[in-house]
Amino acid sequence: YIHLVDSKSYICLLVGFISLDCGLPTNTSYIESTTTLRFTSDIPYINSGVSKSLSSNYQILFQQQYHHVRSFPQGRRNCYTIGIKKDTKYLMRASFLYGNYDGLSKLPTFDLYFGDSLWTTVKFIDESIDITTDIIHVTSNNQVQICLVNTDNGTPFISSLEFRPLSSETYVSTTSLLHYNRLDMGTTTNKTYRFPDDAYDRFWVPFNFGQWASISTTLKIESDDNNYFQLGSVVMGTAAVQININESLRIQWESEDETTQYHVYMHFAEVENLQPNQTRGFNITYNGQYMYGPFTPHHLSTTTIHTTKPIPLQKQPTKTHLFSLVPVENSTLPPILNAMETYSVIDLSELASNQGDVDAIRNIKSTYGIVKDWEGDPCVPRAYPWEGIDCSNETAPRIGSLNLSSSGLAGEISSYIFNLEIIQTLDLSNNNLTGNIPAFLSTLKKLKVLKLNNNTLTGTVPSELITKSVDGSLLLSVEGNPNLDACLSDSCAKKKSEKNSVVIPIVASIGGLVAIAAMATIIFWIVKLKKNRQNGTGVLLESKRRQFTYSEVLKMTNNFERILGEGGFGMVYYGLIDNVQVAVKLLSQASGQGYQQFQAEVTLLLRVHHKNLTSLVGYLNEGDHIGLIYEFMANGNLAEHLSEKSSRVLSWQDRLRIAMDAAQGLEYLHDGCKPPIIHRDVKTTNILLTENFQAKLADFGLSKSFPTEGNNTYMSTIVAGTIGYLDPEYYKSNRLTEKSDVYSFGVALLEIISCKPVRPLTDTDVHIVKWVNSLAARGDINGIIDRRLDRNYDVNSVWKAVEVAMNCVSEKPAKRPTMNQVVAELKNCLAIELERIRENQALNSTNSMNTMSIVMDYSVSHPLAR
Repeated sequence: YIHLVDSKSYICLLVGFISLDCGLPTNTSYIESTTTLRFTSDIPYINSGVSKSLSSNYQILFQQQYHHVRSFPQGRRNCYTIGIKKDTKYLMRASFLYGNYDGLSKLPTFDLYFGDSLWTTVKFIDESIDITTDIIHVTSNNQVQICLVNTDNGTPFISSLEFRPLSSETYVSTTSLLHYNRLDMGTTTNKTYRFPDDAYDRFWVPFNFGQWASISTTLKIESDDNNYFQLGSVVMGTAAVQININESLRIQWESEDETTQYHVYMHFAEVENLQPNQTRGFNITYNGQYMYGPFTPHHLSTTTIHTTKPIPLQKQPTKTHLFSLVPVENSTLPPILNAMETYSVIDLSELASNQGDVDAIRNIKSTYGIVKDWEGDPCVPRAYPWEGIDCSNETAPRIGSLNLSSSGLAGEISSYIFNLEIIQTLDLSNNNLTGNIPAFLSTLKKLKVLKLNNNTLTGTVPSELITKSVDGSLLLSVEGNPNLDACLSDSCAKKKSEKNSVVIPIVASIGGLVAIAAMATIIFWIVKLKKNRQNGTGVLLESKRRQFTYSEVLKMTNNFERILGEGGFGMVYYGLIDNVQVAVKLLSQASGQGYQQFQAEVTLLLRVHHKNLTSLVGYLNEGDHIGLIYEFMANGNLAEHLSEKSSRVLSWQDRLRIAMDAAQGLEYLHDGCKPPIIHRDVKTTNILLTENFQAKLADFGLSKSFPTEGNNTYMSTIVAGTIGYLDPEYYKSNRLTEKSDVYSFGVALLEIISCKPVRPLTDTDVHIVKWVNSLAARGDINGIIDRRLDRNYDVNSVWKAVEVAMNCVSEKPAKRPTMNQVVAELKNCLAIELERIRENQALNSTNSMNTMSIVMDYSVSHPLAR
């Protein structure tokens, strides 16, 4: 429907307006009486949550869309998917009124996400005060996803969601905008105005100041021909003026930190009919520097003056923001201001998963009737993917891991899994799956781990899967299927390949022999390996990696010609296998502790598979010669590149990518492995770099599997690790937790940021944590970051990274974030830095834009006037 806005019959098309009453019990709609806007139920846009009603007291005080809420007591995240128009500028609004709807009288705190980005943290100060948050964003897709994330501080809920299309000529910015304030100056009604008084349904809040007077008109206020902001007369018909005509009209605020940037929009209209001897003119300054003017408002016509680049200047960060309207010398009347809007800069990503993967996983959900909280995009927000799913970091994230273990699955293995083209880990264990193992699983080129154990599968294992299991390219688990022929030896693969028929099952009556014949467990091998070192007898290693002979190792290393490094286990040599570079780690015969670390590393590397962990190529087990062959890391370890001796200074962008890679590897050990694994020796020398500077965690000799049985929150163990990176709480108590790794990572992150040595080099030096803490307390971010970067970075990105690191090294483990949270924050840091790089590239290519921006030289640059 349409609404006539003014006497010119300007038609505001409301077809694009979307107004959702969240929690409306039935899929109905209604016309809200005070705004005449049609609100509809949110039921078609979300499949989770429960509807709750506020008490009648609140229903009397607030508009109808606040009478209900949708509450989300289940699941970490719950998401709305809203269909909108692509390439359109929208004002998007979320509203929340607690009103003690749950009877708990406990104000919750939770996060609101837009796509892959944190929109805001919703935090209440009173149950009777509503919270409304607006963003202005240009859409890049035909739908957006808005998620409420439970941060363990109360149950998330929402009252309403609203979308208002705007003219593309309004609110010009290279980023999205988060509403800071929208002020109706000089009003005397103490009333907040919205639609129909504002064509775009913006909320205008009354604002007055003791040193100001108010002037107004009842006549219609028009807009300049080029003004697309469409402010209504009810807002523009009043204006604030300085009581003393010789003084400036000032508007000032303090930001929480000096890195926050703003866009400001000032709307002016002369509301008085000036006499021939009266003039009104003024200049606009920002923090005492000239910005625009002299300017004279037009009678009964709106002109908008706004910044086209964010303030303050990046090179002049400040928390204080003062706009002054300074009367010109011959002005007989004081400056006026009718309305003002301020928005902070926010980077929003509409990231969406690969559509083929989305379709596949939704079909899998439908096939099995999965009851997990699988709503919205499976991989977005990336910090909170669907339970049991890990995703890649591509522009369109893809599903790389699917864990449906113990999920109550029944029936045959779904053919839709075939469409998860890059899946590396598939865990369907501990369910009630029936039928044959489908051959298509062997065609998944990236599949490295396949767990089908403890089901009721029948038939035989496809020969292609057996071949991959034997040659070490696939870790296959099929035990616990009583009616499945589970022979996984090379001979079985050959027989099945030659005859293309079912082989005679291994005698099932000998229960323990089935598992032993299938694959010697890692623990069994380690015990045998140790005995071999003691009595010199040979041992057959049944591993999932290729076995090399000692002569082959001699050949690949050219008789151990090039040494890459040395550790407690022994030497590491450079090698070549069919022109593929490898690193060969040999166990020293004299190494006692090294042998134990060697065992631990073998145990772990045969379990884990992740792009940010070093991978095992093969092994050597011949007499007294024992060794492991790894992928070669062309750029060595991170510590070498952070050293002042390095010929290359890593950029801030590179450092963030490396830190994020390492964090993702650690996150996988903590969250992706069952039981979880604690690395125990996270440091920059154990972060290795590929030719393309992709980072991978290495050296798992001290790693420990964390027992998850019962209510274990820690494990007692002898302290191990590297001084400087070692968690003080673990050192004092011998209590090892995942947060011990988080502490070590925090120290490494501080080292990445500052390139300062972790441990004191002299008596006057202090540990890096204390050093950074002292500088951060003074706000000296440029003193913290590596000076060799020459300020070529986004200050906000650096601050966030420092905050992440300092949270990681909190004295109390409970206050430290999880690695999942660390990964999410580092992604935000990187996004901020990438936006700076894009803006700089745009500035370099478009000089004409510079003259329109007040972030340039104030003596020559002006904001746009409309």
